Amino acid sequence: MLNFRIGHSSEQIEADLPRKVEVELAAVALGNTAMLLKGAQIGEQVRLNGFLAAKSAESKQPVLHVNTIEFVEGMNHGI
Repeated sequence: MLNFRIGHSSEQIEADLPRKVEVELAAVALGNTAMLLKGAQIGEQVRLNGFLAAKSAESKQPVLHVNTIEFVEGMNHGI
């Protein structure tokens, strides 16, 4: 099991205007996915797929449960 945080930064269009978007999110991975992520370097760009769930019954903070990971070579945007 691996608990970690991911960061996202991009520019999106909202109401026909550019908007800089930044977010940080708690994440968790299990099994082989956790082993792959353990080898990732801070700042390495990855594409993650999974689902959002509440942190616990007491905390509704979202946590991304990662099912698959894809390493995107040649880019450094954050993990």
